[in-house]
Amino acid sequence: MAARYSRKALARPVLEVAPTLLGAVIEHGEVAVRITEVEAYAGAGDPGSHAFRGPTPRSAIMFGPAGHLYVYFTYGMHWCANVVCGPQGEASAVLLRAGEVVRGHDEAARRRPGVIAREWARGPARLTRTLGLDGAHNGVDLVAGGASVRLDVADAVNPAHIRTGPRVGVRGPGGDGAKYPWRFWLDGEPTVSRYRPG
Repeated sequence: MAARYSRKALARPVLEVAPTLLGAVIEHGEVAVRITEVEAYAGAGDPGSHAFRGPTPRSAIMFGPAGHLYVYFTYGMHWCANVVCGPQGEASAVLLRAGEVVRGHDEAARRRPGVIAREWARGPARLTRTLGLDGAHNGVDLVAGGASVRLDVADAVNPAHIRTGPRVGVRGPGGDGAKYPWRFWLDGEPTVSRYRPG
């Protein structure tokens, strides 16, 4: 069995952690997804972050400690999952944007009826639905033994295969791709989501 990430490995600055999650495997129940696309969100210095204006009941978990799952509801219909990272108190997290199902294909197909395999986890809401994650998983400790959700260390990824660009759908100053090229993805992966501006 692959090793889980350590809290120390995730307690580094978000822009260091985010690309290291490419190729990592997140597992819940029967389904496991290899991560192919992520986005980094910092705290006070990032207007695209839920924690930009300080802690709220929703964003408090982003302030640490690292290694927990931050799951939030968006557009009144979708759940999105993030890995809390960075030094405690700095409110950063990495949004899991897309991935490839590597285990539990039958269960994934049941959860995503009529959808081709490439699309099962192609986008943050699709990824959480395929994994069966929702608000009940907010705060799960990904690095603790026995947790219902686990995050396994990625196999080595060639840095030449990692691409960066603006975050998807972020409005306002945080959507400035030149200042915040904080989306990371594996080049050539068919599961990576389509880019759309804010």
